[in-house]
Amino acid sequence: MRTKQTRLVCVLLPNKQHLDCTVRMRAKGREVLSSVLQQLGVSDLQVFGLAVLRDNEYLFLDLDQKLSKCFGKRWNRGSEMVPFIFFLRVRFYVESGLLILSSKVQQLYYTELRQKVLHSQGCHQEALFFQLAASALQAEVGDLEQEERGQDRKRKHYFLPEDYFPYWLIKRRGRDYLLQHGPVLHGELRGVSRSQAILRFIKEVGSLQDGAVTFYRMRQEKKKPRSFIVLGVSLTGVHISEKVEGKRRVLFDFSWTDVDSFTFQGNRFEITAVGSLGLPKLVYYTHSAFHSKHILRHLSDSHRFHINTRDAVSYIQQLEDVQASHFYKEAYICDTTCLIERLRCHNLTSSMSDCSVVVETAPAWTKEEEEEEEDESSPSEAELWENEPGEVFVDSPAEMSWLTELLYGVSVDGPLVLPSSYWAVNMEMKQVLWRRAGEGESLD
Repeated sequence: MRTKQTRLVCVLLPNKQHLDCTVRMRAKGREVLSSVLQQLGVSDLQVFGLAVLRDNEYLFLDLDQKLSKCFGKRWNRGSEMVPFIFFLRVRFYVESGLLILSSKVQQLYYTELRQKVLHSQGCHQEALFFQLAASALQAEVGDLEQEERGQDRKRKHYFLPEDYFPYWLIKRRGRDYLLQHGPVLHGELRGVSRSQAILRFIKEVGSLQDGAVTFYRMRQEKKKPRSFIVLGVSLTGVHISEKVEGKRRVLFDFSWTDVDSFTFQGNRFEITAVGSLGLPKLVYYTHSAFHSKHILRHLSDSHRFHINTRDAVSYIQQLEDVQASHFYKEAYICDTTCLIERLRCHNLTSSMSDCSVVVETAPAWTKEEEEEEEDESSPSEAELWENEPGEVFVDSPAEMSWLTELLYGVSVDGPLVLPSSYWAVNMEMKQVLWRRAGEGESLD
């Protein structure tokens, strides 16, 4: 029931569906997230976050901040009929879909990647788009029947090029070319299960230049709004590019270990590379202090996510290597045994079997912030941050000490409180991954 003390919220999902919920006027982002989890029937969204749209960019919410800070005065005047819009978006990209243990969450992840592929500008990766289309067709259509492969009439009508290829590729090659050659690659995947085809698609998108990346536009000069660069946040680091004659040109490609710190003061955003690279401090300008704050938080959380998933990614890679050589039966058994024994030594644990992870509201990286509770009449978030500087350091001693303790110093017998992005590889998870990798199963 909606009253003057409640607000109507609408969350748009990657599959173009939406979820409606009513929250308190003083609600925080976590209240919306809880409603989304309940309606989707999952216990953890893992790689997703709630975002708002500002200046055509998706900015991820701090779930422990009041929603009024995102909408300012509009939230106070809110209508009982017009909802406030949020978006469920991929916040962290993964190298393997096996890391996403819920089939519902994995399907949403796959759906968002499908849309990103259709809007990709990777014109020099044409062959990859045919592979991606084949994997998507296998995931959504299943096996291509032999008679369909041999009959042009049926072959031309079982998919639309616009649903599987970006517009520029359709314009370059023509619809007839795609309808002729698309089924050839699709047919080569005959026998691959739909869940395995989704995993294949997720892995292939990682090779797409602008696939598994979140982009933010920034100005190179404060007083020249048209001189902009694009900051891309990926799992392994950040890259900075610009458009030259309609084509994206990479200026800097930093891994997380290449970056010393990110700093902002108002809408001024600074990136300091490690001294060994010999690069000057990079200075750019965001749309506002509100943007700077949220971009900084996303960078911080993405770096921590990368560190927290390294062991799981390493295990899955070794698992795939073992499977690739499965025809060597003796080596297969030996390698599997050794692999499990090595991972058993890490003494890692978490309740991953049902995707339930206790959320810890710890500060990101070494950034320490204390925000006092404010009532709805408080100034907007952008006003509060206009003169508030922020800085985070990559791989600082304090942070690495915390991460070392988190990764290797926990007890399997005692209580464990983990950040939502922490994914440890325990024996139960290994069994799940082994079964899914071998049989193509999905798990809720």
